[in-house]
Amino acid sequence: MLKFALFGNVYQQEKSASVRKLIDCLHQHGAELYVDKEYHDFLRAREILESTGHREFSDFAQLPHCDFAISMGGDGTLLKTASRVGARQTPIIGVNVGRLGFLADISANDIETGIDAICQGDYSVEDRALILVETNGEPIDGCPCALNDVAILKRDTASMISIRTSINGEYLTTYQADGLIASTPTGSTAYSLSNGGPIIVPRTGVLLLTPVAPHSLNVRPIVIPDSSQIELTVSSRSHTFLVGIDGRSSTLPEGTTLRLRRAPYVARVVKRSGTRYFATLREKLMWGADVR
Repeated sequence: MLKFALFGNVYQQEKSASVRKLIDCLHQHGAELYVDKEYHDFLRAREILESTGHREFSDFAQLPHCDFAISMGGDGTLLKTASRVGARQTPIIGVNVGRLGFLADISANDIETGIDAICQGDYSVEDRALILVETNGEPIDGCPCALNDVAILKRDTASMISIRTSINGEYLTTYQADGLIASTPTGSTAYSLSNGGPIIVPRTGVLLLTPVAPHSLNVRPIVIPDSSQIELTVSSRSHTFLVGIDGRSSTLPEGTTLRLRRAPYVARVVKRSGTRYFATLREKLMWGADVR
């Protein structure tokens, strides 16, 4: 009997009906289902989820062994699921009921086909690197690891911030900018890409630093080995700055030193057989398309 933990998006009621199809499909395969409490309460309040046939949970770390975690939403929901799974490294199945769905591999129309294939073992699992964030002050709330990116951003004023950056103890530069994005190859198609960063193929073994609206035209994105340790110290006129870890933001005082490095564990993302990265790139991001 396969065991699944279900996470979902509680902000899009009109798209939540697809979960009924998913749950029915899991029950047909005799799977054991656990539902995240927040999502469970959301579904029960809308009479989408029955009172039997599943168990709810609050802390994924306290669950018995699960074969898969299912993310029901968009890419943001998958990132949140990865942070909840954490060091347990449970393979994550992304079901896309959002908009782009670059990470989520199964569309709402393909739920039965996708779950059938997974229950029959017709899938692969990709190990995706994470960035671990450490500080010399108060710890950051929530999971300190990012599957996509860590963003250092200005706060409260329109003034730029200064980000002194060193790589493995060697001074690189001081960015005068609205912010700085440190991303994994997985995150290179997210916030970094919108700021002019390059696309990096997953599992390449590098990290990417991309400035946000830099004051100098001489400052460009830089790619470094993922064995590197990045050290950042921020100065700001507001005396605070934001740290966003896969979109989860915290406010820190200026002078805080951040140390970024590859996490000691990975996020494991389930891909159906036949899924190809470059095909997804062309389809989802219209990469290389000539629309003239």
